[in-house]
Amino acid sequence: MRNTLFAAVAAACLLAGPTGAFSQTSEPDISAERFRAHVAFLADDLLEGRETGTRGHEIAARYIATQFDLMGLKPGGESGGWLQSVGLAEIGVTGAAPTLVITAPSGAKTYENGGLAIIRGPITGGDADVTADTVFVGFGMTDKTLGIDDYKGLDAKGKVVVIMRGAPLSMESESGAHLVSEQARNAAAHGAVGVVYVRTLPAQKASSWKSQQATARSARTTWVQKDGVPFDSAYGIRATATVDTEPGNLLFEGARQSLAEVLAQDTAKSRPKGFALKTKVTLKASTSVRKYTSPEVIGVIEGSDPKLKDEYVVLMGHADHLGVRPNMPGDNIYNGALDNGAGIATLLEVAHAFTKGERPRRSLLIVANTAEEKGLLGAEYFAHYPTVPVDKIVAGIDLDMPMLMYDFTDVVAYGGDHSTLGEAFRKAGATMGVTVSPDPMPEQTIFVRSDHYALVKAGIPAVMLATGMQNGGQAAWDSYFEKNYHQPSDDMKLPIRWAQGARFAKINYLVARDLADADQRVRWYAKDYFGDLFAEKAAKAEKPK
Repeated sequence: MRNTLFAAVAAACLLAGPTGAFSQTSEPDISAERFRAHVAFLADDLLEGRETGTRGHEIAARYIATQFDLMGLKPGGESGGWLQSVGLAEIGVTGAAPTLVITAPSGAKTYENGGLAIIRGPITGGDADVTADTVFVGFGMTDKTLGIDDYKGLDAKGKVVVIMRGAPLSMESESGAHLVSEQARNAAAHGAVGVVYVRTLPAQKASSWKSQQATARSARTTWVQKDGVPFDSAYGIRATATVDTEPGNLLFEGARQSLAEVLAQDTAKSRPKGFALKTKVTLKASTSVRKYTSPEVIGVIEGSDPKLKDEYVVLMGHADHLGVRPNMPGDNIYNGALDNGAGIATLLEVAHAFTKGERPRRSLLIVANTAEEKGLLGAEYFAHYPTVPVDKIVAGIDLDMPMLMYDFTDVVAYGGDHSTLGEAFRKAGATMGVTVSPDPMPEQTIFVRSDHYALVKAGIPAVMLATGMQNGGQAAWDSYFEKNYHQPSDDMKLPIRWAQGARFAKINYLVARDLADADQRVRWYAKDYFGDLFAEKAAKAEKPK
């Protein structure tokens, strides 16, 4: 299949209209035809799946920057340009296959990477050779606000800690998912020298061991700090492993509780307590590091209010996808039409509408992220090194993979119930006959697994917006995840309803307009977990009852 790339380029440029000053219109100028043209370009085979660090993604970035320029946006990147160069580091396995040796009362057993264990070496490169006694630390979480300390009474210093991987069923899902992301940091803070993860039963159900094995030999990627040092999500712990049931059972051999018993406690919504184990672990792994760069694309729509134009509403979406799988027979290009060509098309249409209407009071920052598929890395880099003062960013909206194969009648603002952002979506939706539904799958913890969460961690109220499950949405989402998600079939042959893309862009425009023109900034709700954690001193609003 070969999409008509140059026809798409021509259509997108012709439909973009002339550059020039902003003018007033009553209805936002949003076009289903332009929306389709943008997706057609971004999902063309010639862009080869837009993988981060490849020519295809670089072409996509230049296309987005050119569209910004055509619309009359101002560059918002580095050195007066459209781009922000994101440093990345790819960590690959080198040398002998990584191994995990568990020495239990009954004897020692060795597990190789990709079998019943997934073993990771140091993210900064080099060799890891760790041997230590083990201690089970439950979920390995510590949080004073929630009254949680899974390390209480346990000695983890110099040991390999065994941690349950997955959000505890006894906790609210989003705060639980956040603390899952902090497990390695917390282990390092308690002096651990290695980590072995055993997956909870819900985590096993959500992702098969076969799917885990598929990642065993894949390179990992992290973002590189401005001092040239790769960000270490393991916080100095040089070796970790995730294990299947057999090695998990062996780790607990002779202990006061078996693995099955502690997993059953979580299923019963009872928090397992930690205890010393009677096993010793050896982890060996070697890694190498390859550094490269990939661009964020950033445009600015300058506000009109002298007092508010130095504040920014951020709209973002990722432009990268999964690239090409050379050894796959048949169609091996992951075009990413919905994921996330449609999100970028939404960004471009919202930006276009603002250039044809009255200038907003606050400024807008339009950001096309890179390396989302590598682990939300472009957004993390931008949040750490924003091109405008971080305290001037009042809100963020992430647009990722809107489902446009049905006529949506509701949307979900993931994270909207943590701040006044949710009210803005309800207000905008009411004008279009679109309702705002609660999170339909809280067990998936989408709030902490999308690009906007990097802004949340910087103290900025932010959401990820998606079309909802009503009016055929559930069936459309289910079919897409079964057949097309992260598959070559996510391409222009899908029965995408372009008019729905225009409607999705419109609701985002209305929300952005409301946020940009409001007298008051978006505020976290009082006593909200994330607002108190990441923006303790910020002004808060009372949550509606």
